[in-house]
Amino acid sequence: MTTFVLATHNDGKRRELLAILLPALGEDTHVITAAEAGLGDIPETGVTFAENALIKARAAAQATGQTSIADDSGIAVDVLGGAPGIFSARWAGRHGDDRANLELLLAQLSDISSEHRGAQFRCAAAAVTPDGREFSAEGVMPGRLATSPSGEHGFGYDPIFVPDGGDISAAQMTPEEKNSRSHRRVAFDKLAAVLAAQTGL
Repeated sequence: MTTFVLATHNDGKRRELLAILLPALGEDTHVITAAEAGLGDIPETGVTFAENALIKARAAAQATGQTSIADDSGIAVDVLGGAPGIFSARWAGRHGDDRANLELLLAQLSDISSEHRGAQFRCAAAAVTPDGREFSAEGVMPGRLATSPSGEHGFGYDPIFVPDGGDISAAQMTPEEKNSRSHRRVAFDKLAAVLAAQTGL
């Protein structure tokens, strides 16, 4: 059995990643969460999603001696030049305050018409092995921003993000529907394929 450490303390992200990773990596896989591994918060000091994902995966691999997997993800709004981007989780100033982040973003876009509310969920996924090999992949989920939140599922900006090809928010989708096409699904499917090809894991 192959053991991986999942380097996140975000509970919503943890649930999504486990649902995506376990089928992608195969039945002979055991995933330990950051809390189970005794990992503290790992500072995200990079300036891109990819850098932050690798920083977290490297730190977890060094601390645990296990192959470690991490991601960094967020929302990129066209008219804001790609912001909030890597600052998505702390856009309103305090890390992890989903409601404040969402409300601030809506306020900033209050005068923006629907045709100019394009946005993407972006994800960079990374894996680092105990011997220092590094792998990464990225995924995008294009869509647009609604003018008000709707839906009870998901977390973060899901209630105001409407993926392309539909008219409901990511928070109105079931977890299975969202996970089947999300930015994390795209990134982690790619990462799992690279891991299998390059390491035999």
